[in-house]
Amino acid sequence: MTAPSTFGLSSEARNLHWLLTNLVEEVPGIQSVAVVSSDGLLLLSSDPGRNQAARQAGGVKPTGPRGSSADLATIVSGIGSLTIGAAKLMESGGVKHTMVAMDEGSLFVMSISDGSLLGVHGSADCDMSVVAYHMALFVGRAGHVLTPELRSELRQSLETATTGSSR
Repeated sequence: MTAPSTFGLSSEARNLHWLLTNLVEEVPGIQSVAVVSSDGLLLLSSDPGRNQAARQAGGVKPTGPRGSSADLATIVSGIGSLTIGAAKLMESGGVKHTMVAMDEGSLFVMSISDGSLLGVHGSADCDMSVVAYHMALFVGRAGHVLTPELRSELRQSLETATTGSSR
């Protein structure tokens, strides 16, 4: 994973980038990670440069959902919305996490705070309990600092990175 530039970001934003980098580098089998706001916008990604690379790859398909962190964010947001709706219909309280095991991979979605979500795309051979444990650590460390101001800062930094790389 190439570390995104954190120059000019607040210490809270730099800490979240550091936590995300550690999650990806320390847990075997994690392919990509996305932090998504309650309204479905990508806030933080394990590899923001992948969006541009996926567009330029043409016919070559990178691993992961279309090779794009934005696509992972869309999937995470949709699954989060679906499970929250199901929990309301079943009158079962809030959704803590969702795990999807597939033939060639796995998907984990965990609530962070006030509707924000952490999504992880893992390989087929990843240890789901280890991934879930480290996601819970991330959520515990990140949840209290993910304020509206920080979400706005993260969103702006992603937009700046995207427009800067497309020039």
